[in-house]
Amino acid sequence: MAEDLKTVALNDVHQQLGAKMVPFAGYNMPVRYSSDLEEHHTVRRAVGIFDVSHMGEFRVHGPQALDLIQRVTSNDASKLTPGKAQYSCLPNNEGGIVDDLLVYKLAEEDYLLVVNASNISKDWNWIQQHNTKGAEMENLSDEMSLFAVQGPKAIAALQSLTDTDLSSIPYYSFVKGTFAGAPDVIISATGYTGAGGFELYIPNEHAKQVWDKILEAGQPYGLKPIGLGARDTLRLEMGYCLYGNDIDDHTSPLEGGLGWITKFTKDFTNSAALKQQKEQGVQRKLVGFLMDGPGIPRSHYELVNEAGEKVGEVTSGTQSPSLSKGIGLGYVKTELSAPGSKIFVQIRGKNQPATVVKLPFVPGTEEA
Repeated sequence: MAEDLKTVALNDVHQQLGAKMVPFAGYNMPVRYSSDLEEHHTVRRAVGIFDVSHMGEFRVHGPQALDLIQRVTSNDASKLTPGKAQYSCLPNNEGGIVDDLLVYKLAEEDYLLVVNASNISKDWNWIQQHNTKGAEMENLSDEMSLFAVQGPKAIAALQSLTDTDLSSIPYYSFVKGTFAGAPDVIISATGYTGAGGFELYIPNEHAKQVWDKILEAGQPYGLKPIGLGARDTLRLEMGYCLYGNDIDDHTSPLEGGLGWITKFTKDFTNSAALKQQKEQGVQRKLVGFLMDGPGIPRSHYELVNEAGEKVGEVTSGTQSPSLSKGIGLGYVKTELSAPGSKIFVQIRGKNQPATVVKLPFVPGTEEA
């Protein structure tokens, strides 16, 4: 029901801008302002701003903060120094993933965890359940807005709004400072598009002021508001996982191509079983594939081999605006996971040929 949907602080602003609003992860969110294609190209070629304030933010602090984060996340948060961020995931006890997330080290014994909107309650309860040593936790999700300003012209569009030298912030690093007149804004060189840019964490009371100033400052650079439709095609061109599609409670981080954030130098939830899985090898892997000819792969379409036997299914798919070709992610049997492997996508009763490729589909401007 529409009345059950939560709203972001700038809900009315998006409606005034003519956005098409849709339910997403329990929130009323802008899916597009013009067209997905136009918005996609705006981000790849110039710069766009996304309101992704539906994402969840948890502050974990105190002497036990790092111990808790180390036990519930797969990556090694002890490597973080203040001003650095890390991509990670929360493994469950059955070999799957509770959620993927970002871990920010704000200061010694002070962290911010950024989680997916659809999983805020689930993640909070999961982490609390493991908080047996008394780390201090605060759920800031309803108090913070999050804007992603993405694209090759992001620095040029934003630099006049802050004294911080944006070009000096390395990838997966952040600073806290005044931005567009708002104090204590986290300016983070992270994103979900592969086009470069920043994510800005802002107290709700300053959200409209910051949004308006970004639109104004970015106008000479072609900055436009961008909806969730283009966000999906942009992340898919990079091969970035979307929780609920490409990874979930039943997919292992090792199957999902997230071995690089699964560090066995420490003990964490289900680490022994995942280590054994790594040693034995996985039976299936998440791959990217490019359609050889026409056809757009969609979530849950079957993937088959040359003999027509099912080898997996599509988890995400679209027509790539940059390549003008169908692209997709999906799980296949490990023997078909190498780049160059031939698979077929069942589209409207026909087996359409596709080729497994090395990700990303489109070169990004960022280096992880």
